[in-house]
Amino acid sequence: MSSAVAMEATRRRQRLSSNGGASEMTEEPAGQWGRAWEVDWFSLSAVILLLCTAPFLVFFFVMVCDQYQCSVSQPLVELYRGEATLRSIWDKAPSFTWAAAQIYTVWVSFQVVLYMCVPDITHKFLPGYAGGVQDGARTPAGLINKYEINGLQSWLITHALWYANAQYFHWFSPTIIFDNWIPLLWCTNILGYAVSTFAFVKAYLFPTNAEDCKFTGNVFYNYMMGIEFNPRIGKWFDFKLFFNGRPGIVAWTLINLSYAAKQQELYGYVTNSMILVNVLQAIYVLDFFWNEAWYLKTIDICHDHFGWYLGWGDCVWLPFLYTLQGLYLVYNPVQLSTAHAAAVLLLGLVGYYVFRSTNHQKDLFRRTEGKCSIWGKKPTFIECAYRSGDGGLHHSKLMTSGFWGVARHLNYMGDLMGSLAYCAACGFGHIHPYFYIVYMTILLVHRCVRDEHRCSSKYGKDWKRYTDAVPYRLLPGIF
Repeated sequence: MSSAVAMEATRRRQRLSSNGGASEMTEEPAGQWGRAWEVDWFSLSAVILLLCTAPFLVFFFVMVCDQYQCSVSQPLVELYRGEATLRSIWDKAPSFTWAAAQIYTVWVSFQVVLYMCVPDITHKFLPGYAGGVQDGARTPAGLINKYEINGLQSWLITHALWYANAQYFHWFSPTIIFDNWIPLLWCTNILGYAVSTFAFVKAYLFPTNAEDCKFTGNVFYNYMMGIEFNPRIGKWFDFKLFFNGRPGIVAWTLINLSYAAKQQELYGYVTNSMILVNVLQAIYVLDFFWNEAWYLKTIDICHDHFGWYLGWGDCVWLPFLYTLQGLYLVYNPVQLSTAHAAAVLLLGLVGYYVFRSTNHQKDLFRRTEGKCSIWGKKPTFIECAYRSGDGGLHHSKLMTSGFWGVARHLNYMGDLMGSLAYCAACGFGHIHPYFYIVYMTILLVHRCVRDEHRCSSKYGKDWKRYTDAVPYRLLPGIF
């Protein structure tokens, strides 16, 4: 299928575009920047390991709460002593149910309807919000795809209906998500594997844009990391945008609300720790949807191809492991001291400030092509050149002012501070809720490394000039 028909993407040979901070950056032949074209044995081993272990890791962290009050060590000790077997643990876990399948089918279908059939109107009356049809970033083949941005509207409609049901209609219990949590795990796995497999097959048989496909020659790597850059069905159903934002992130705040409702049902009150987790994570989710148009310029959309990593990850990993703190607090209600709660709130808000302010500076720099003020001064930058897959020569500006002059990925530092706040809200009784900060540290450090590898491949010697000007990646003076 030709790119013009499938995507109605616009080829734009803009001579100058402002990219802002460190996100992407060649002296290599056109089209060679982006995801790996060849796979070494270490990468292949890591891919196979993740494919084999990640689903069981998710099951483990959910199961230990259901059977062991969220103790990570107790099932391992029982297995070691012979007091339990893998089969006995598996048999105790709730199995797939048709009730959960119906819930999940209705949920995903509803999000598809909101995504495809309800054009955004919120941008017409919310000052500063960029919704409706927006341009994405240039792909390695030189395309600029169009997206219908309506995530904030979908979130608002979904939560308004949730509130109306809880207060007035009573169609279902607010604890419905928690009450079907492990059966829903099986349902999300079915969708995650189904959409990943469909995208894999589609890339071979009817790719949306063949010029942006990457085949490494290794079936495992292709399946996990994806082949197609922007697989779509029809004009607007973009796999990456839908599954990255919906149904997982819209569900994130609903899952937390269900946890809070369960805590109220079990104990007759909601702890301040549960309120903190709900509030801090809701800020992050709302920030995501308020800035969904900006998200089109981030690594998930700009560089990652759509495979199991995104398809399964967004359906399963995100909703189950990003909400571990709320799940833990259902089984282990923690009432924090005033000082502890204030410290957690302060850490979360400062982390959010760093995260949002850093990204705002880059966005402002891009939109104004550097004609703006950063920290009261005219921003400095390094101008770079690169070629896209269609042979076009393009230019970008990499900012070296503000937060972007302190470190090349200081926004990730803010993200990590917020992540730590979520975990610290659970107290220090178990390591279970702290898996999230460990995972996010690994994820973001790895993202730094692979992002900069792409930048180096894309911008060549210009990237070296940039790293000389901003020597630290994440933490000034350390890394």
